[in-house]
Formats: sequence, structure tokens, C-alpha cells
Amino acid sequence: MTAPSTPTTPSGPTGPRTAREPGGTRNVSEREARQVAEDAREQHWHKPSFAKELFLGRFRLDLIHPHPTPDQEDARRGEAFLAKLRAFCENEVDGARIDREGRIPDETVRGLKELGALGMKIDRKYGGLGLTQVYYNRALALAGSASPAIGALLSAHQSIGVPQPLKMFGSQEQRDTFLPRCATTDISAFLLTEPDVGSDPARLATTATPDGEDYLLDGVKLWTTNGVVADLLVVMARVPEAEGHKGGISAFVVEADAEGITVENRNAFMGLRGIENGVTRFHRVRVPAANRIGPEGAGLKIALTTLNTGRLSLPAMCVGSGKWCLKIAREWSGVREQWGRPVARHEAVGSKISFIAATTFALEAVVDLASQMADEDRNDIRIEAALAKLYGSEMGYLMADELVQIRGGRGFETADSLAARGERAVPAEQMLRDMRINRIFEGSTEIMHLLIAREAVDAHLSAAGDLIDPDKSLGDKGRAAAKAGAFYARWLPQLVAGPGALPTGYHEFGRLAPHLRYVERTARKLARSTFYAMSRWQGRMETKQGFLGRVVDIGAELFAMSAACVRAEHLRTAGDNGREAHQLADAFCRQARIRVEELFGRLWTNTDDLDRKVVTGVLAGAYEWLEDGVVDPSGEGPWIADATPGPSLKENVHRTIG
Repeated sequence: MTAPSTPTTPSGPTGPRTAREPGGTRNVSEREARQVAEDAREQHWHKPSFAKELFLGRFRLDLIHPHPTPDQEDARRGEAFLAKLRAFCENEVDGARIDREGRIPDETVRGLKELGALGMKIDRKYGGLGLTQVYYNRALALAGSASPAIGALLSAHQSIGVPQPLKMFGSQEQRDTFLPRCATTDISAFLLTEPDVGSDPARLATTATPDGEDYLLDGVKLWTTNGVVADLLVVMARVPEAEGHKGGISAFVVEADAEGITVENRNAFMGLRGIENGVTRFHRVRVPAANRIGPEGAGLKIALTTLNTGRLSLPAMCVGSGKWCLKIAREWSGVREQWGRPVARHEAVGSKISFIAATTFALEAVVDLASQMADEDRNDIRIEAALAKLYGSEMGYLMADELVQIRGGRGFETADSLAARGERAVPAEQMLRDMRINRIFEGSTEIMHLLIAREAVDAHLSAAGDLIDPDKSLGDKGRAAAKAGAFYARWLPQLVAGPGALPTGYHEFGRLAPHLRYVERTARKLARSTFYAMSRWQGRMETKQGFLGRVVDIGAELFAMSAACVRAEHLRTAGDNGREAHQLADAFCRQARIRVEELFGRLWTNTDDLDRKVVTGVLAGAYEWLEDGVVDPSGEGPWIADATPGPSLKENVHRTIG
């Protein structure tokens, strides 16, 4: 049994230095890449985790039920800000203009600053609003519904930009210096990705070379969201090992107007056309050592820990898109008639509306539950946040796609074109374009599967990982065998029976009780399947990415079912649309159960082995004949742009929004 590879996981020290390849990239071995990823993980579980227990076959309902609730004062301040933000979005934000012109107007950004939106997550003692994670996410959903580009601007600034890393890892001097600026005037950005560095941080090539009391930054960063307009940057760079320097990938706060920084390009995309995303080059940029966040070598661990809660911002905006999709589907399907009845009354369309309604309810339950747990800080939510991101991005895109289908030709037509011929300007096609990136942002779906799978099997690896590690001695393997035997002697009997097998289990949930019993039984079944697979494949488990992805998808459905039931029961006891909430939760759970059973079937009956053979043939050119008969409209140029360090030869397109 080995750890599933998690190539996107940021890390600490990188081990032996590796030569730089031409073009500003680094050549690293597969083993080094895996080790970098593993070193960056949080190695221990100091707090309970509902999702971790779920993957182990233990349904710890007590960790999420009764549903946690916000402090009354936090709720009062949060609702007051949401009211102001709603008025601003309704009166001052022109989402169609932002999409059409590909830019958020400067006056809109200034208005957000005056509203305090840059400081939603920053403590009030630094001039911020000090909102909870719950209300921060609700604000992002609201702002993102007006313009996804605004949601991206605010999220990149606060969820992964300067404020969050400093809150968690910065010195008091750094917080005092930078947080007041971030709360009121300065936009921040996070710079990790490079032209040849995406999900494999071991290849990171930007360097921070010690020079007296400073560091000199050299390198190129790609897809720097907010980078075109940022005032402050969080930059990940590799410090060379040297006397007095531990080295490794480290995090720095960098002034965006520092000498030697050039924003060489403002990138354009299929969707999110208003985001200020660019390419940034550093050439001998001097950064004071006092601006390093944490010790040398801790940069990627800082990034990963920051993302544990930062990832919740993306599914929060997916909730907002689901709510809008439901609104449009309801309004349109009630007035559009075909064959003598509204299209909503036709089963083929009605099933899509039911999916959107039930999934929006469940996704909001997932995000609110994970956010409230983050606020209470009683649980470790690293898996819950990752599941929320994975599930939200996948389901959010499906809901947008179904809305386009419900709208038919009008769904494919732009809002401007609809308005030009006298119809309501519904930007369904824009929603679909904007939602597509969420399956890639902050860890692609494929990478999230691997990251979650690694955390899900952590208990097994802690108990038995040394058994198949080729670098371990016979003595180490013997001790690992004894440890594994003790762990499995306690764990395996727990998978035989549980409250999900009792007809009266979870009876207090009424009509939802059967779904919770299903979750409990299925969690044990999932754990047994994972154990069987690890026993069968052992060291080859990390190559079974199709299997691991399905395991994670089953876990995501079970988590969403649990959250939906708990939220529905909470609303019922609070007297707040409880009957309707139970109906939505029931519908969602029935839909989810069908998906879960299909995924279980595909655990063992699939085309994974055949697919690998076909891929080998594709890469070897065996099927090039299949590509005949078309022309390739692509332009000329390298697949990956040159990122060799050096002075910039391009105009600086960075701009400041005052």
C-alpha cells in the first residue's frame, strides 16, 4: 500500500537540488515530485474530521448534528453587510458590461473598497469587517451572481492572497504592516503557477537568492489572478540551499510596484472575462527578509494550509450560480409552452428542474456546514473543504449546462442578442462559460480526486505504509506488520454492522431517516472496498487513479447527503421552510443514491485497463490515421512559453486602481 500520488500538493523543503532545464524549468524525478507533495501535507490529525471518519466507514453524525449555528452578533453584522452589498450589486454593478468589455470598471472596484469588501475576512482591529466564514461565503455568492469576475477578484484577494497567509502564519509586525492596507485600499494576488509548473510544485523554478538582509527574486509566474491590478503579491519562490539558509520553496510578500517586476501580459479567457489575470516576470527584485512568511522551505505548506478554508470560496459562488439557475429555470419554464402545456410540466424538462433545485439545496448545505465548522474550529475540515470544492465545481457546471438546455436556442444566444431582438437578456451562455473554469481553478477535478484520496487513506498508510516502502529495512517492515495487525484487528470488525442496519436508526429525521441509514451502510461498504483494493494492488494503488476517483466521488455524494439531511432537519426544527427543505433533501438523496450505486458498479466493472492500452497507442502514433480529414486552426509557437529568467522585453501592463 502506497500513498496515492498528489502532485498538486504544495510542500516544504525539496530535498536534493535538481538542475534547471533550458527555458526556465526544472527537471525532477517522479520520486522527488511525490516526496515534495508528501512533505507539504499536514502530517497529523489533531481534531476530528467527519469526512475522514466517513471514508473509514465510521458515520460520525454527532460531528455535524445538531447543525452548528452562527453567533447572534456575528449573524447581525453579517446580515447588515449583505444588505449593503446587495444594494451595491443591484445599483452599481453592470455584469453585462463587464463581460462585454472584459474589465471591471475602476469605479466599481473603488465602490467595493469603500464598502469594505476588500476586508470582509480581515479582523476589525486591522480595519476589516471581521465577517465569519459563513457570511464571507454568502457575500461571495451574492457578488458572484452579479458578476463572477467580481467574485473572483474578492476571493483571490482574501482567500489565497496576502490576508489569509498572514492571518495564519505571518508575524505580528507583518500583520500590522500589511493587513490595514489589504482591508481598505490594496488588492492582493497569489503567485504560484509558472509556465511549466501547474500541479507539480517540485518543478517550481522561480528563485529567491539571499543577498545580505534581502532576497533577489528571479522568474516568471503565469495565471496570476488579480496580478494585473494588484498592489501586494504573495510569491512562492525557491531559496537555494546555502550556509545559514535551509532553502526550499518559501513564501514572500512583495510590493507589486517594486523595481524589476513586469506584468507582461493580461490574459483573456473563455469566461470570467473581467478578471485581471496575467503573466508576471521578476528580474532581480529585491525583497526584504522581513517580508518572508514563516521559515524558509515552508512556502507550499503555507499555501496548502491556506487553501483548506480558502477552497470554500469557490463552491460558495457555485451555490450562487445554482440559485440563479433555479430562478431562471422556474420563471422561464412556467411561461414557455409547448404542445399545450408549460415545458416544466413535460417530464424531460421537469427532471432537469428537479435536479437543479435539489442540488442547489444540497450544495448550499455542504458549504454552510463546512463554513460553520471552519468558524467554530472544532474539526479538521481539510477533506470537507476539498470535497466541497470538487462537488461544487462539478455540480455547478452541470446545473449551468442544464439551464442552457432548458432554455434551448435562447440558452445558446447571448444576452445582448436577446435584448437586441426584444427579449429578456438572460446570460445563460455566459454562466456556462464562467462556470467552466471552476473545474480547473484551485486544483483540477483530477487533482482534487488524488488529494482527497491521499487524505482518505491516511490512517491505512500510517498503520501499514512501511510494509511496501522499498527503502525500509526488514526491521522496519516487521514493526509495520505488527502495527498494521493491531490497527486492522480493531478496525475491520467495525465494518460488519452498524446503526444503518437497524430499521429504527436515525428515526428523529423522519422521512430522511432511510437516507442516513443508507449513508451509514454505504460508508462501511466503501471502506471495505477501499481495503480490498489496497490489499489487492498494494504498491500499484497509486496508479489506479480511476478507482480512487470513484471512491472519492462516492464519499462526496455521502457527505452531501449527510449535509442535506442535517440542514433540512435544522430548518424543520427552526420552523423555517422545514417541510419544503425535507422534500428537497429527500429528492436530492434519492438522486444521489442512484449516482452512488452506479459508481460502485464502476469500481470493478470499467474500461480502465483498456483505456491505458489505447492511450499508449495514441502516444505512440498508432492511431494518427484517425486524425486525417481535418485542418488544424491552431497558430504557430511552442506548447509552453519560454520562462528563462532575465529582464523583461515587454511593456509593463500593470495598472493601479486608486
